[in-house]
Amino acid sequence: MTHDAATHENEEHIIASMEALEALYGKPGAASLTKVTDRVIPEYAQLIEASPFVALATIGPEGIDCSPRGDRPGFVRIHDDRTLMMPDRRGNNRTDSLRNIIRDDRVAFLFLIPGSGTTLRVNGRAKLSVDPGLCASFAVDEAAPRSVIVLAVDEIYFQCARAIVRSGLWNAENHVDPQSLPTAGQILQATSRAEIDGEAYDRDWPERARQTMW
Repeated sequence: MTHDAATHENEEHIIASMEALEALYGKPGAASLTKVTDRVIPEYAQLIEASPFVALATIGPEGIDCSPRGDRPGFVRIHDDRTLMMPDRRGNNRTDSLRNIIRDDRVAFLFLIPGSGTTLRVNGRAKLSVDPGLCASFAVDEAAPRSVIVLAVDEIYFQCARAIVRSGLWNAENHVDPQSLPTAGQILQATSRAEIDGEAYDRDWPERARQTMW
């Protein structure tokens, strides 16, 4: 089979219309629609307050981005039932997510809760605040974030546990031995073509992280 023929055959199996998608999957179940709200109800507040980890999705002219955000449980503050606030803790200063928010305010949060199969999805529009009082209110060990992401909620809903169950995410028997994976230093040494000393990077990282955690 030629490349052109293979490409044509693949295109015939691509879902490219809403009609074809709906024909394949059918209509969503009633529960999957009923669970959606435009505000933080008490039940969703409990999930937010229990979560120490959020995947932050943003979009900008260069494309989409998804960034991990982790902190002590409840680090995303419920300001009111339509507003969430998340401190931007210290990192590598790439500011991919922040630059995207400035240029396109559409964002999504995905909350994970260790031990729970339920995840929480929030879609909305965000802005960055550097209000001194607000930033100071998120201080940990006297270190305040340089900015706070303020999210206006458009919709919020829980995701069923199938993905967590299928992946066995919280099952300790499925945990990967970190020693079997490349370290950050090894990756940097490879991508920099040995301009970065990977062994030195890995050796210095624990202390560097300790000093810059907050």
